Amino acid sequence: MKVSELGEFGLIEIISKLVGSSANERIILGIGDDATAWKNDAAVELATIDMLVENVHFTLNTITYHELGWKSLAVNVSDIAAMGGVPLYVLISLGLPGNSEVDDIKKLYQGMIELANTYDITIAGGDVVKAPQLTLSISVTGKAIGNSILTRSAAQPGDQIAVTGYLGTSAAGLKMLIEKLIFEEGTAFLLRKAHQQPQPRVAEGQTLVKSGVKAAIDLSDGLSSDLGHICRMSNVGANININEMPIHPVVKDNFKENAIELALCGGEDYELLFTAKPDIINKVKKLMTTPITIIGDITSEHAGKVILLDEKETTINLNKEGWDHFSR
Repeated sequence: MKVSELGEFGLIEIISKLVGSSANERIILGIGDDATAWKNDAAVELATIDMLVENVHFTLNTITYHELGWKSLAVNVSDIAAMGGVPLYVLISLGLPGNSEVDDIKKLYQGMIELANTYDITIAGGDVVKAPQLTLSISVTGKAIGNSILTRSAAQPGDQIAVTGYLGTSAAGLKMLIEKLIFEEGTAFLLRKAHQQPQPRVAEGQTLVKSGVKAAIDLSDGLSSDLGHICRMSNVGANININEMPIHPVVKDNFKENAIELALCGGEDYELLFTAKPDIINKVKKLMTTPITIIGDITSEHAGKVILLDEKETTINLNKEGWDHFSR
């Protein structure tokens, strides 16, 4: 069987089973969540790693080097945020074509440095090698608050499903860039920034874990896909009210017939999706300035599946899924 036939998540499952048999007893969370967690003598430490490859994850005709630097680090910091953790240190590996301009690489690092300074993170080292196209491999380490972390496997029937911020804005920005759509200046700026310079929800993740939330994920692959990860790992089902999804007015106004699809499947919003009992979510709402929207509930029925409902509670069939690296 080819990797393209198995798919990204099927491959991850096979690797997880192979590696799992040799896992150290200090490992709390291994392959399959937003970050790895292990217990040392003083604290629970967190680590994540992600790779961006030119012409797979980005093209240099739609993103600047400064934006790419910001985004490449932001997507990793978001994984630590999804655990409710504190990001601390970064290691950066670059694969560069030999004809890369030094000034461009400086701009790339300036974007990373700006993001790192925003979240009080230290760039601690890395590596540089020659490669056929620009490739960035970035690892972020951090720590948990106390011994508590957010995981994909802690959702329970009776939980409400909530999300921070807005959905679909990043995907709308990508659509604008790829299709060269023309919008009013303020709209174009908002959409571009949402896609190219996402804001990891670090403080929000820490508020969640301090408030007693147990289950969360950052929205990188798309709401329907990422919520599906929680359902499978928690062995629960989910009902989503599509009309309750927080879609930015700019997306609703400019992508009318596609707005719901962008919110459900677009990905790269890097908002936090979490589940908890109603009293905990009410507590979170009072503590956060970031908007929190309840979009559905967790059920013991149809375990592993996400069911989409309209305002009449009629099931909606969605043919499109979220991002899978080997399906496109």
